[in-house]
Amino acid sequence: VTPPRTLTAAALSVGQRVPPLDRALTAVSLAAYGGATWDWQRLHYDPEYARALRLPGPVVDGQMFGALLAEALMDWLGPRAFIRRLGFRMKGMVFAGETVRCDGEVTAIHPAADHDVVAVVQRITVGDRVAAEATAEVRLPR
Repeated sequence: VTPPRTLTAAALSVGQRVPPLDRALTAVSLAAYGGATWDWQRLHYDPEYARALRLPGPVVDGQMFGALLAEALMDWLGPRAFIRRLGFRMKGMVFAGETVRCDGEVTAIHPAADHDVVAVVQRITVGDRVAAEATAEVRLPR
């Protein structure tokens, strides 16, 4: 088995697209995420509680957005990439049963001492609706 490869800055260019990560967020995946993070806010797993708040279903925990954005970057760039900064802003709610897409593009590439830094903008969408916007800086080996 060939070990996963880590991309280098030489293989990237400004404007290059991050391969999309599509994920169906089911009630089961929301409950599993809540268990993994010890976040048992009923809003994230209880459909009846969400309906009582006049919402269409359980709301995806915002922390899950950060995890998905990081996963998209690491899947693309490889295991030796290091996300040194990731920030995102929520733009809208996502509910259990919806499918999100994480995508983005390279905005800058900078050499540093013994590595390179790649800047990326990302977004999470549900269809045409933007759920989150993000920026990241990733350290890549030379």
